[in-house]
Amino acid sequence: MAQTQLDDLPAPPRRRLLVVATLRTTVRITLVTAVYFLIPMDRTVNAATVTGLVLGILVLVVVVAWQLRGIMRAKRPGIQAIEALALTVPLFVLLFATVYFLMSHTQATTFSEPLSRVGAMYFSATVFTTVGFGDITAKSDAARIIVTTQMMLDLLALGVVVRLVLNAVNIGRHRHAT
Repeated sequence: MAQTQLDDLPAPPRRRLLVVATLRTTVRITLVTAVYFLIPMDRTVNAATVTGLVLGILVLVVVVAWQLRGIMRAKRPGIQAIEALALTVPLFVLLFATVYFLMSHTQATTFSEPLSRVGAMYFSATVFTTVGFGDITAKSDAARIIVTTQMMLDLLALGVVVRLVLNAVNIGRHRHAT
């Protein structure tokens, strides 16, 4: 029977596995965040930016599907699942942060204050975590529609995606146990 549990490993290989997974995750999150801050976003919201949002959501769906496949095939599916969620959540938050930044850039009154990239990221993260401090609020109907869309997708991400990841972990463990 193949080892599938992290606890089955002796301490040095377990530490090495955790360090490598942590470094890999940190590098991925850093790259995704760097792309968010470095891509040119001096456009206004128009059909091209809406198309870009739809394509971004499709890319996110493909990334999630790819991650699920990787989890099911991984020797250590639990570690792979954590890495997958640690990449997927920032991608999701930054996708909406990009939309919020572009909306604010197009019309400064879309939100209660003009959003910088950091402000847009902060707002997207507060919506995702359902904290909603209230310091930044959607003021236009278009912004409220996008924020509501993010809220609904947040529920899907928290419910469906997490459930899919857990199922993939179980499949991966079962696969390696037989």
